[in-house]
Amino acid sequence: MKSPKAEAQRLRTELREHERRYYVDDDPVISDEEYDRLLARLVALEAAHPELRTADSPTVRVGGWAATGFKPVSHAVPMLSLDNSYSPEDIRDFDERVRKVLKRPPAGYAAEAKIDGLSLCLVYEGGRLVTGATRGDGRTGEDVTENVRTIRSVPLVLHGPQVPPLLEVRGEVFLEKAEFERINKALTERGEEPFVNPRNCAAGSLRQKDSRVTASRRLKFFAHSFGRLEGAPEPESFSEFIAACRRWGFAVSDARRSCPDADALIAFYSEFRAKQFSLPYEIDGLVAKVDRREEQRILGATAKSPRWAMALKYPGRQATTVLEGVEFSVGRTGTITPVAKVKPVFLSGVTISSVTLHNFEEVERLDARVGDTVVIERAGEVIPKVVKVIIEERPRGTKPIRVPPACPVCGGSVRREEDAVAFRCVSPACPAQLKRGLLHFASRDGLDIEGFGEAVVEQLVASGRVAALPDVFTLSKEDLLKLELFAEKRAENLLKAIAAAKSRPLSRLLYALGIPQVGEKTARDLAASLREMRRVAGASRDELLAVPEVGPIVADSIAAFFEQPAARRLVAELEAAGLAMAEPDSALPADSRLAGKTFVFTGELESMTRPEAEEKVRLLGAKASGSVSKKTSFVVVGAEAGSKADKAKKLGVTTLTEAEFLELLK
Repeated sequence: MKSPKAEAQRLRTELREHERRYYVDDDPVISDEEYDRLLARLVALEAAHPELRTADSPTVRVGGWAATGFKPVSHAVPMLSLDNSYSPEDIRDFDERVRKVLKRPPAGYAAEAKIDGLSLCLVYEGGRLVTGATRGDGRTGEDVTENVRTIRSVPLVLHGPQVPPLLEVRGEVFLEKAEFERINKALTERGEEPFVNPRNCAAGSLRQKDSRVTASRRLKFFAHSFGRLEGAPEPESFSEFIAACRRWGFAVSDARRSCPDADALIAFYSEFRAKQFSLPYEIDGLVAKVDRREEQRILGATAKSPRWAMALKYPGRQATTVLEGVEFSVGRTGTITPVAKVKPVFLSGVTISSVTLHNFEEVERLDARVGDTVVIERAGEVIPKVVKVIIEERPRGTKPIRVPPACPVCGGSVRREEDAVAFRCVSPACPAQLKRGLLHFASRDGLDIEGFGEAVVEQLVASGRVAALPDVFTLSKEDLLKLELFAEKRAENLLKAIAAAKSRPLSRLLYALGIPQVGEKTARDLAASLREMRRVAGASRDELLAVPEVGPIVADSIAAFFEQPAARRLVAELEAAGLAMAEPDSALPADSRLAGKTFVFTGELESMTRPEAEEKVRLLGAKASGSVSKKTSFVVVGAEAGSKADKAKKLGVTTLTEAEFLELLK
């Protein structure tokens, strides 16, 4: 009989081959059931012999990690965005710019479908996946490696000859239309808010704290470019690179074509417009690239976009229909969004019966009314919206659409924050906000209940066991063991974390309550000034304005929150559950030389996060601020510091390196 090590290696090799044949070659040779049987055997082997687990094992596809946050990742080569075109004339202009710089026609263009998803870069060392990061702002993204490992079309180990020692591949994470509909149907059946479109769903799925949720979403990945390639010859063209990606085990879009000149590019753009809706995934046009790498280098890039590539987008499709009614949806943050119910109309390959009105300011701008004939557009072929009201066809007796006087879900008060567009339900007991509220309540900066993540919240709310924040503190081991996520030890650990959360200071509780306009700093200022929950809850507007750095907007928001009967009941129930309702006296050392000083942090610190650094100076009696002024004592400058460091120098404020800051703390 084979040793467990040998069998595990055989299974890993076999499963990787089947994944490549299924997701890359579209040529499976075994059934899904047979694949699942092989995977189950490997899972069992690794469970019995944990020392056999590897980071690139196919078993990581099922997920199982709980992330506490996503670390920043600096892109060695910036991930630039693309300039857009919307017509054949724009394509010719692009071609003319290319010819002008090259002083001759390019050798050719490569065109492919522009997937409407989320940009992702994958770094491989020695042929093995080591990092998966989002685009972010183009220079710094988020490390989502553990979630990326669950995407079955992302190779964990590269195949074939001439695998580069270091390779950074870039591409798009997306959801097929059928999978998006499956996810939204499941969310709707559980009474949850569905995703707006596949792209939002893909982005939300990739940033899940629990990688098992990501694994369940069946994301896909297409490679489309590279950032770095070291230790091996670089492909001479984009077409060669895509061919190499296939050999290495990446999936790529088949919706592509080599075009010798602008005429061929325009012909493909026109031809593909009619075919786009037959694809299993959403696109919003094509991407055209100068094919030869040497020509790409000559053309270069602006600060924002490469000069050798262009997004060839299709204009939004429009249709005329009748606005038959308006419904009000309540989002995860309590924001109330008006949704127009229109007479069903076929547009961009789908039948549309609901159209977003975005917000009440947009409703007022359009002067949209029930009964109106309206022009709708499917912008980017994804989100349908009302773009125009045909006033000439308005029937008699129509009335303007008004903000609902009460929350359509819970009946709570509806309030528009000053200088904001959105109207929100401010009731903390609103069921539409429950899940978001629970996650915020238990977050690290809230009551820090370790193990109380999204998957746990999903099951507790779905089971009906938790219907409000105080229910968290009535959970028993028996309640948790009824959930599929929990065994004995995990249930005990979560209950210990819940018990520990009761002793968190008032500042953490105020932040955890999710009071609009109250972030971590405002919560600390309130707790430091008023000391007790009863004083915060009963404070007048003038008393709140007396708290340092609390202005009129914040004061009104806090007062409106605690005026709610539901908010007062919530606080009373939390107090009855044993939560601390006061801020402890400061443990400031008597000889602290930093007392009263003000620190500003800029850039990335290596030894700690910025919130941790701010907490350290606060414990020594200093303040942490987000802006630099003449009153600032020190500006701590980390890696890739921004404009705050420059402003400190102009104002003559002392700047510290991270090493100097750590020495100062001693």
